Parts: sequence; C-alpha cells; structure tokens
Amino acid sequence: MGKLFGTDGVRGVANRELTPELALALGRAAGSYFKGSSDRKLKILIGKDTRISGDMLEAALAAGLTSVGVDVVLLGIIPTPGVAYLCRALHADAAVMISASHNPVADNGIKFFDGNGYKLTDAVEEAIEKIYFEQLETLPRPEGVDVGQVERQENALALYEDYLLTTVNQRFDGLKIVVDCGYGAAYSLAPSVLRKLGADVTVLHGEDDGSRINVKCGSTNVALLREEVLSRKADLGIAHDGDADRVIAVAENGMVVDGDYILTICGLHLLRAGRLPHKKIAATVYSNLGLLQAFRKHGADVVITANGDRYVLEALREQGLVLGGEQSGHIIFLEKNTTGDGVLTALQLISVVAETGEKLSALAGQMQRFPQVLENVRVSRKEGWDKNLRIKQAIQEAEKVLEGTGRIFVRASGTEPLIRVMAEGPDEGVLKDLVSRVAEVIEEELG
Repeated sequence: MGKLFGTDGVRGVANRELTPELALALGRAAGSYFKGSSDRKLKILIGKDTRISGDMLEAALAAGLTSVGVDVVLLGIIPTPGVAYLCRALHADAAVMISASHNPVADNGIKFFDGNGYKLTDAVEEAIEKIYFEQLETLPRPEGVDVGQVERQENALALYEDYLLTTVNQRFDGLKIVVDCGYGAAYSLAPSVLRKLGADVTVLHGEDDGSRINVKCGSTNVALLREEVLSRKADLGIAHDGDADRVIAVAENGMVVDGDYILTICGLHLLRAGRLPHKKIAATVYSNLGLLQAFRKHGADVVITANGDRYVLEALREQGLVLGGEQSGHIIFLEKNTTGDGVLTALQLISVVAETGEKLSALAGQMQRFPQVLENVRVSRKEGWDKNLRIKQAIQEAEKVLEGTGRIFVRASGTEPLIRVMAEGPDEGVLKDLVSRVAEVIEEELG
C-alpha cells in the first residue's frame, strides 16, 4: 500500500503532486470512510486559505465527497482553526482544510478534522489510505436524490470571529498593534478582531492575494513587521502564517517573541490565576531549555513531547492539560479550540499585556533563552543511524560535556535525507564545537 498522509495531511506542489485527480479520489475515499454504514447524509465542511490553487482543489474535493453521497458545506477563505471550531458549531461530521500553512505559494495541502474538530489519528488516516489505494473502484456511486449536494456557508468567518471575541475579557483600548497577515487566510479577520476590541491597528500584507502568500512576510519572516513596530512606536506586532494556525509576536523594543516566549507569558499568567491544571504545560523537544527553567522556577513543569503539534495535543488530552505548543508559534489553548490557533493565541497574549499593563518585552523576560545550534547533515541513508556505534559514542561524549548545563538532540528528518543535530546550553562556542564533532561522525558514517 502506498503512502498519502505526511505529518500534517497530504502535501505537495499543487497540480504536479497534489493534482485535482488525487483530490477527487481522496474525497471519495475519505467520504466513504466517514459515511461508513450510515444511511443518512453526512455533512462535511471545506475551508481554504488564499492560495491560487485552492479553488481547483476545493472543486475536486467537493466532487469526490458528493459522488459518494456526502453533502458539502463550503466555508470559503478561513483560518484552519476556524474550520476546527465550525466542526462543532455547525454540527458537521468532519471537515477539510485546503492549505500548505507556512509553505511557499506553489505548495498546497489537504488535512482532515473529525466532527469534534480534532486532526485525524494515524489509524484513521491509514484506514482512508487503504480505501484510496485498494477500494476506490468498488465504492458505491449513489444516484438521483442520494448524490451529495454543495452549499455555501456565507457567514462562516463571522461565526468564527464572534467566537474569538468571547475568548478574552480585556479590551485593547490604547494599544497600538501592527499585524502582518502574510496575505493568508486571516487577512481580514485578524485586523477586524483587534479593532473590535479597541486596538489602534496597522495592517501589513492584509489582502486576498494568494500569489504572495508567505512571501517575505508573515510568521516566517518578521523583518518588516519589526521595522514597522519600531518606526510606529507600537506596543507590539503580530504575524500569522498562511492558514493562521501560528503566531509570532514582536515586542515594542523589536524583540522577536516566538512560541516559547508566548507559552511562558500565557502559561505563567494562567498559573498565577490558578487556572493551569497540574501546574504543567506541554512543549516539544525543540523548545528552548529556558522554557523549562522558567516554569520550574515557579513550581510548575513542562511535559516534553516528540516534535509535532499532534504529539502536543496528545499530551494535553491524556494528561488533562490546557496549554501547549511549539517554538514555531503553533499554540493550543485546549479549553478554547482543538488545534493551534494563531488569532486566538494573539488575543490571549495581548490580553495579558492589557491586563498587567506590562510591556511585552518585560513579560518575555520571564524566560531566559539558551543558545541553540542546529546543523542538518545530508546522508545517503537514514535507516539505522541510531544503532551506529560511532554515532552513539559521539553523542554520548557530547552529552558528558553538557551534563547538567544543556543537552544534545539528534534525530532523522521525517521528509528529507537529513540527520538533524541540535545542541543547547549556556556557551554557544562549546555548542558549535560539539555539534560539529557529532555531525562530522554522522557524515563519515552515512554520508
């Protein structure tokens, strides 16, 4: 059996790898899976970001879903977390988001949510893949009134916006905020929400222009945002990616406030208010050591997960936690939404600024960032790298040097022929030396 789903849905260059033919077939397979043996018509939502290829893939997916007897509701351009929220609000059976998130313009992706707004488990994705690769030709083809229909939810974005406004108790009057929408799905939503809460808002890249989505803007490139915050003497800046499931902030002094800082600020605020269950948050292995230290300093802790938001979510649900995320700005407030939500996270962050009256840079100062050094080693093969004795010995030697003061983390890339070597600790010079030594051994053994 082949492989369709990656770490976050089905991704590829639109119309080359991610073709309308693939989307149509995937719609049939997924629709059939969700429909199962039910004799009622299911309702599946479809949202998309601003990418040029979104219309093409939306049409193909809708055709595939309706061809197996599923009704489709088109949400139009909307952030990924908006789709997750509307699963519950509109009592849908499932949903699809068409987006490649922070990836370049030519890429696109298809990711599914269940009726509760959660991304699909590995087991469900495997079941859909099995139908796609082995059962497509035998799927039923309903006729007449049994064929699915397509309708548009004209007020989808407004419903989501109304909900976002209920997630904070603070007004933002008097705050000057610059927001970089990255020409993405939050191009109108993010400025609108901030203005309705009273902020003085300057908008960058706030147009429906999928030809420029994520191009030298948004959460992956905050250089212009930083310039605007400083030149306008703004209180802070906010940057979203293409589907607005991430956010990176810029403080009033130009300091870049990434996901680790945001987790620190919001997590410690919840802790002080007695609203952080078990006095824990969740973060991935790539989060900065300073995050862990900041929470331990206040008698709290951080649950460390494998890299990827799905593992953060898994830890939150299993351990009864409410906050977790990644350094990239993908933050989950589980009491408020079931997936990373950039606009919601921005509102929570700004709410702390408004409530405390503190500058964002001062709030970020609660975490001391440790230097991190990362090197990607291109290899001819990744299999068995962790069993190689020379590599294991090199890692162990580096661990001895950092014992008690830092860490070294080595893993194989899930999508490329690379072994990633990362070290973290107080002395950047030592880190560079250790990473270089381990990388050299990996290259000698597997290059």
